[in-house]
Amino acid sequence: MTLRIAALTLAAALPLASCGDTNARFPIASATTETVAKSRVAVGTIEVRDVSLPAYAAASEIVVEQDSGALTVVPKAIWADDPVRAVTGSLARSLDLRSTASVASEPWPLAEPAAVRVEVRIDRMIAKVDGTFELSGQFAIAAPDGAVRETVQRFAVSAPMADNSPAAVAQATGQAIDNLANEIIKKLRR
Repeated sequence: MTLRIAALTLAAALPLASCGDTNARFPIASATTETVAKSRVAVGTIEVRDVSLPAYAAASEIVVEQDSGALTVVPKAIWADDPVRAVTGSLARSLDLRSTASVASEPWPLAEPAAVRVEVRIDRMIAKVDGTFELSGQFAIAAPDGAVRETVQRFAVSAPMADNSPAAVAQATGQAIDNLANEIIKKLRR
């Protein structure tokens, strides 16, 4: 009986706990929905592994650089989705839209394994005070069956920001991910 009362109390308290959340939620801007020229790549399928993010970028809070170089949280603004999931999904979508391959994030949904796996480790993901969004790290292309030459490559891409607002950061994040997708596609071209 006490277990049932505890469960009912918890169920009643959950809606009340969410009532105090006044944070605005910002999704990472999706890759353009306009028709994008598809680059022919040497593989038919690509699996994008969960992207590795630094701790400040993996948190739900949106951070921006200050004049001192410190990264500070934007008040009352958070990412709309888990940042790892959002960045991984945005990268997979961008690769899918920009290449001739079928692309999905892990876990790979088909019975036949993907021809290649892409793994991205981001070491800097910063909305800089100078109005640019910086994304850098390394990506690896693994081809277990030898479909393409395996590689590990460093990258540094950026995107302009209109200002340091959360909406501008979200837009620039999406553009930087698109730019990273273009770098990966260059390595997969026929």
